[in-house]
Amino acid sequence: MKKVYDLNKKKEIENSLYQNGYTYIGGVDEVGRGPLAGPVVCASVILPISCAIEGIDDSKKLSEKKREELYDKIIEEAISYSIEYVFEDQIDELNILNATKLCMAKAINNLSTMPDIMLVDAVTGLDIKCKSKAIIHGDALSYSIGAASILAKVSRDRYMVEMDKKYPGYGFAKNKGYGTKAHMDALREIGPCEIHRRSFLKFLEK
Repeated sequence: MKKVYDLNKKKEIENSLYQNGYTYIGGVDEVGRGPLAGPVVCASVILPISCAIEGIDDSKKLSEKKREELYDKIIEEAISYSIEYVFEDQIDELNILNATKLCMAKAINNLSTMPDIMLVDAVTGLDIKCKSKAIIHGDALSYSIGAASILAKVSRDRYMVEMDKKYPGYGFAKNKGYGTKAHMDALREIGPCEIHRRSFLKFLEK
């Protein structure tokens, strides 16, 4: 039996904040903390109170086709959105958690409209210009964070498909930089390329 999408339930957190006097509610999420190659990508978005796009959810739960459809709808309806990248050299320099915090902060601070409150997927301690609230599993529980996760996921996947053309042999179009067996075998055989995170490749030293 197909699960019915409940828009009101998905917007529960946002609706509660609207009732408490907030007008501009943002969501921010990241994609790409785990891969061996490529950037961490963060997106932030402010959707209008009236937004009723059905299907917004944690990007990991959606098919590629559905994410692409929702990506266009979210951008069309957004009051403001920002998509930011922190690349492998900074990830190696800062570590992945700090790189993620930097990326999230950039995505929030570069919004053309600053929200009254920013809902963040789990991460705290961001250097941002507005009030924020961290929500565990926020990409599944918050409509705004779910929308941000879709923008980030689609953007990063598109980037890695382009990188597959530039650096063939690793399967980036398929694995998006994650450590699949085929990707790790390719690393052992041909070594890393420019977009690999050197701090993530300790297994090559064994």
